[in-house]
Amino acid sequence: MTDDGSGGTPPVTARVVVADDQTVVREGIVMLLGLLPGIEVVGSAGDGEEALRLVAERAPDVVLMDLRMPRCDGVEATRRVCAAYPDTQVVVLTTYADDDSLFPALRAGARGYLTKDADADEILRAVRDVMSGDAGLSPKVQRLLLDRLTERDGPAPAAPRRPGGAPSTPAALPDGLTPREAEVLALVAEGLSNAEIARGLHVAPATVKTHINNLFSKTGVRDRAQAVRYAYRYGIARPPGDSSDAFVT
Repeated sequence: MTDDGSGGTPPVTARVVVADDQTVVREGIVMLLGLLPGIEVVGSAGDGEEALRLVAERAPDVVLMDLRMPRCDGVEATRRVCAAYPDTQVVVLTTYADDDSLFPALRAGARGYLTKDADADEILRAVRDVMSGDAGLSPKVQRLLLDRLTERDGPAPAAPRRPGGAPSTPAALPDGLTPREAEVLALVAEGLSNAEIARGLHVAPATVKTHINNLFSKTGVRDRAQAVRYAYRYGIARPPGDSSDAFVT
């Protein structure tokens, strides 16, 4: 283990809850944490609802949170933990490091993000970092964030278009929609189901449902019909037969 830089003073013990729906994985993480200095596991949960209950009962310093869980997924559980229990920090520990997993988790309030190939030192470092007010990001996640920042700050390419003509990334988006939410909205306007959108974007259906719930909330629409009208009104999608090039740069 690396020196904690405390001049011989033992580090403050971090009280940790582990949330993962796979029993073998969850028990393995608990066992690993039990071997690390300065960590006390105070509970383990099989889904987000149980994680929230444990946070309320045991006031942990840190939750190691998986993302893909039943009843209440990791992103929603993270959002609720951060809103109701600001003294508890969330470190995501998941298999996935794609944009559709990483950015919703960070926007929900996660202070750390690790993938499940992280070693014991990385986990310990992330827990200590978030407890001290820093971000606990794995090197892989840091590289991904830097890549996305580089893409954002580089020359803006022409907006790609999907079959049917809807631009996937409008130049200016209303109501705080993200480019991905606008892309999903355009595909909804084309009449695609959640499953079809998931296949086309190579993401899980649950991820598509999350995007749709978010864009419904932001735009104030109540159903898919209203969402289609919204997409037409703001040029995110075009009505059939309309050949205009709204939002294409």
